[in-house]
Amino acid sequence: MERLFEEDAGGPTRPEPLAARMRPQTLEEVVGQRALLAPGAPLRRAVEAGTLHSMILHGPPGSGKTTLARIIARASGAAYEEHSAIEAGRAEVRAVIERARVREGATVFFLDEIHRFNRPQQDALLRAVEEGLVVLIGATTENPRHGISSALLSRVRLYPVEALGSAEIAELIERAQARGELGEALIDPEAVDLLARRSGGDARIALGALELAAAAGGRIDVAAADAALDSAVVRYDAAGDRHYETISAWIKATRGSDPDASLYYLATMLEGGEDAGFIARRMVILASEDIGNADPMALSVATAAAAAVEQVGLPEGTFALAQAAIYLSLAPKSNAAGRALGAARAQVHEHGAQRPPAYLREDGSPGYDYPHAHPGHLSAQELMPPGLEGTRFYLPDAAEAKLAAALAEVRSARGVEERRR
Repeated sequence: MERLFEEDAGGPTRPEPLAARMRPQTLEEVVGQRALLAPGAPLRRAVEAGTLHSMILHGPPGSGKTTLARIIARASGAAYEEHSAIEAGRAEVRAVIERARVREGATVFFLDEIHRFNRPQQDALLRAVEEGLVVLIGATTENPRHGISSALLSRVRLYPVEALGSAEIAELIERAQARGELGEALIDPEAVDLLARRSGGDARIALGALELAAAAGGRIDVAAADAALDSAVVRYDAAGDRHYETISAWIKATRGSDPDASLYYLATMLEGGEDAGFIARRMVILASEDIGNADPMALSVATAAAAAVEQVGLPEGTFALAQAAIYLSLAPKSNAAGRALGAARAQVHEHGAQRPPAYLREDGSPGYDYPHAHPGHLSAQELMPPGLEGTRFYLPDAAEAKLAAALAEVRSARGVEERRR
């Protein structure tokens, strides 16, 4: 988006959910985050002075990370662009950077779930951050020191965002009623307390349940709040924040080898009307990214599930998704392929692409040693560019023992290890 804060051009719009209508517009309206936003605190001073700097906000869902990013951009008058790392890639990042390059004034680039970017994707941000083309505000529910590269961490400030307490959730509920957001409905104090306690510090869950309960009109008592809260937890916005955090939870549960949790988050998405094709694409990605050659069949299962969804549609395609979710959960895990490619791309990025040896550049080049002319179909000829002989990118892990053994045998037969000595 060019600017989040420009007036709409007109035309029909769908009603905003209560959580969006209640989103704070200024620091004074923010509930919670006392340590982060206390008078004199570094972030508050920066926002009040309009001095932007790149940062990563890390904390649980519903704690206000997106809200803070928007307030920071609004206070500075900067253009604001927003993406989720679950769906965006290097192409989307480059597009944001190019728009920032030609735009007058600063650009705040908010990247949710930033830990989902791999090393090359994160590296694509470095120069733009260094040159000040964009002010990066990353958000993550993970420990940023585990999922963010050291190069990117060295260029940003880290700010922890705490979960909201029950009293703070209750304050938001009472604020919604005071603003007339509940229409004719009135909420009992006991119902406020129930929503505040059972929302787990997530303002979106509490306000979503409140909106459901208020839709019925009349008085919102404990029973009505309890029923609405159960519905709100299952409720799923396929175009909003729940879309991103639920697919993120499915990925983590499946990577963590828990088929029951994987099926639960799959069911949450399906019940919420998520695009089955989107789920299938994430399965294909996970099959290579998190399983890889520890079980090459995982990719076949995932792509078959994607094809089944495309061919038969829903609801029948859900059986293929469930089958794939269970298989992917129980498959051995390895990210060696992704790490190997990341290392190779980092080599090219940092040192440029070296020309291959002359005998590899075209078919029939003089000096090329045809492997099929040798026993075992193996040639001892060097295949890396000059200066990179012996460089290793692929390091099989314990889950790829068969490949590790095959690699050792091939290298021995080709005499590669002898050349390294």
